[in-house]
Amino acid sequence: MTPALRVPEGLSARVPAEQREPGLDRDGVRLLVSRGTEVSHHAFGELPGLLRAGDLLVVNTSPTLAAAVDGSVGHTRVVVHFSTRGDDARWAVEVREPDGRGTTRARACVDKGTVVRLPGGGRLVAEEPLSPRGDRLWWARVSGAEVTALLREHGRPIRYAYTERDQPLSAYQTVFALPVPDGTGSAEMPSAARPFTARLVTELVSRGVQFAPVTLHTGVASAESHEPPYPERFSVPGESARLINAARAAGRQVVAVGTTAVRAVESAAGADGVVRPRAGWTDLIVTPERGVRVVDGLLTGLHEPEASHLLMLEAVAGRVAIDRGYDAAVRGRYLWHEFGDVHLLLR
Repeated sequence: MTPALRVPEGLSARVPAEQREPGLDRDGVRLLVSRGTEVSHHAFGELPGLLRAGDLLVVNTSPTLAAAVDGSVGHTRVVVHFSTRGDDARWAVEVREPDGRGTTRARACVDKGTVVRLPGGGRLVAEEPLSPRGDRLWWARVSGAEVTALLREHGRPIRYAYTERDQPLSAYQTVFALPVPDGTGSAEMPSAARPFTARLVTELVSRGVQFAPVTLHTGVASAESHEPPYPERFSVPGESARLINAARAAGRQVVAVGTTAVRAVESAAGADGVVRPRAGWTDLIVTPERGVRVVDGLLTGLHEPEASHLLMLEAVAGRVAIDRGYDAAVRGRYLWHEFGDVHLLLR
């Protein structure tokens, strides 16, 4: 986005679409469409008419966790955001402070050895920063409690200050979410898929649009500093790889639903553009310099001007298209963030 463009404060979506107006469902949001540099305005329910038979939507099946848990450091109340489970059973966490409005603010200092007391007798010990880039996220070890059980019993969805009130976990699950055997999932909702309903998916399938499920468990984003994403666990199964390759060979569009789906499928693509089954950790950051090898389009929410996700959008559609689209979104008073409107970018 151009440096001068800023999102007006009143354009943050404070509650889900179905709570904003009687009779609305999740799909009651607006859809901004950018085809190259041309911009058009639609209701999200018009999506089936904007795609063609044989086009492929890549969707993230990761479920959202109730990843925020109250705790204490000494006599100080804190909130722990559980981000990602590591291979050694430690968790990447962010320790934050309550802000008095039901949300949180960044905590000034966490050091090696910081101890957080958790509900039910659990104890968290910070061991080392997740990345040399900063000390916002820490690898921590939890004793006296099993983390996924702790989240089920005492957790709630991560909530940011622009939202109006707490929401049940169901408000943060997408129609594509599938349970994971080990109980893990995403610290934050793969929100681009939130407007989809079973009814809309049925209509898309009836029109010949196909779906390729992938999984990428999202970590905790930085609400304050908009850091690039950290390594995240992902999986692209064999059948989805086959569907993606077949759609590309037939000249059909491969449209990722969300930046998480882009990161997953591009992580499984070779330099030849062929997608192969793959699972593990990805540290891929999609930038205009790297470009995209597989994805022709992207359905995504509206991101803050400073967000690192915008580099991925630029890689898919180009800088001019992003600037024009976001200018149209501001002038059209589209709503931002996970409960807001969505943007379909097509090459």
